[in-house]
Amino acid sequence: MLYHLFKWFESQDIVFPGSALFNFVTFRVLLAMLLALAISMLFGRKVIHFLRNKQIGESVRDLGLAGEKSKKGTPTMGGLIIILAILIPTLLLANLNKVYIRLMLVSTVWLGIIGFVDDYLKLRAKRLAQQAGGAYKKGDKDGLAGWFKILGQVGLGVIVGATLYFNSNVTIWREYIGKPAVNDSTVMAKEVGGRTKYYVITKEPLTTIPFVKNHEFNYSKLLPASWREYTWILYILIVIFIITAVSNGSNITDGLDGLATGTSALIGVLLGIFAYASGNFFFADYLNIMYIPNLAELSIFIAAMIGACIGFLWFNSYPAQVFMGDTGSLTLGGIIAAIAIIVHKELLIPIFCGVFLVENVSVMLQVGYFKYTKRKYGEGRRIFLMSPLHHHYQKLGYHESKIVTRFWIVTVLLVLLSIATLKLR
Repeated sequence: MLYHLFKWFESQDIVFPGSALFNFVTFRVLLAMLLALAISMLFGRKVIHFLRNKQIGESVRDLGLAGEKSKKGTPTMGGLIIILAILIPTLLLANLNKVYIRLMLVSTVWLGIIGFVDDYLKLRAKRLAQQAGGAYKKGDKDGLAGWFKILGQVGLGVIVGATLYFNSNVTIWREYIGKPAVNDSTVMAKEVGGRTKYYVITKEPLTTIPFVKNHEFNYSKLLPASWREYTWILYILIVIFIITAVSNGSNITDGLDGLATGTSALIGVLLGIFAYASGNFFFADYLNIMYIPNLAELSIFIAAMIGACIGFLWFNSYPAQVFMGDTGSLTLGGIIAAIAIIVHKELLIPIFCGVFLVENVSVMLQVGYFKYTKRKYGEGRRIFLMSPLHHHYQKLGYHESKIVTRFWIVTVLLVLLSIATLKLR
């Protein structure tokens, strides 16, 4: 809103000292990160006090894990802090006319509502059990049904996939080998390195175009030639799978103080680099990747996400004063997935979201193997001492802080590896 306000002042020849800075994406990126950090830290404490006064606390099962009893009663639903710290700077500083900004605002609110309702229903079930004099056990039939959460993630996947495929404002410039025969609005000529390069504008995801350098996955090639008119269906299905998988992976990872928050912040830094590089013509040309117009504006949203996570980590680091709950974990996972799809880095998701992937896989392996061995031997057996994987290390005697720090280090390595692929490709 501030961006649009200063633009209006500029159109009216009204000049304020320093107002020209709002024309620079880099300035608004830094301001968004600082503002998100300030909001999450300054207002975060007030939100925590409010949650504590309303007795919105975490219930803890007796799993035999070190320090679990000390977490009982810790305020949850702190993901509200993250969501507000993302939305406010974005609304103030970003160009709200850009399709990518609007899409990310919708994604944030959409998953935030799903997570909030899930957390609220869990707390409601807990209070009803306590009022009835019964012992509340986390894991009883409370919260949103699993199928309903999946349905919400599928709905978001349809919105993201359909927008990216059909919206006329979503375009990509790709380098053309030689000189195009037609010189119109779909062709761009740029002087790069002392020679003229030609670029053609195409829709995403890429369909086969002769003589064009392709720098991302071609979905249409997964289908027989006669079916390629239905590429949009395949694309939307893949987007649904990615958003559901990453969102659930983030949700599962949120089991130790600061684990999901710190991991998401590190991934956010990587996605910010990808968005800025693909949104800047000269960086995109140097790295030999696609140039996506208007994508640099998305860096403002990503900067707000990073600032929100770092600010929330002030309260969420061990020993946590607040938990994000599904309100935060589902939202962060969905945001990461949606941005990765927008910047066309879907194939790198298993790398930079490696922690989420391993946590997800550890649960699936544990459950699958337990059921298999129970059918075959009459007694369920386990691969890990406990799943998700971070609880396995807790059972081995590692301190919570050590596990979290090492998972962060692994994420840093995976992020650096993902950055290296920019030039390797």
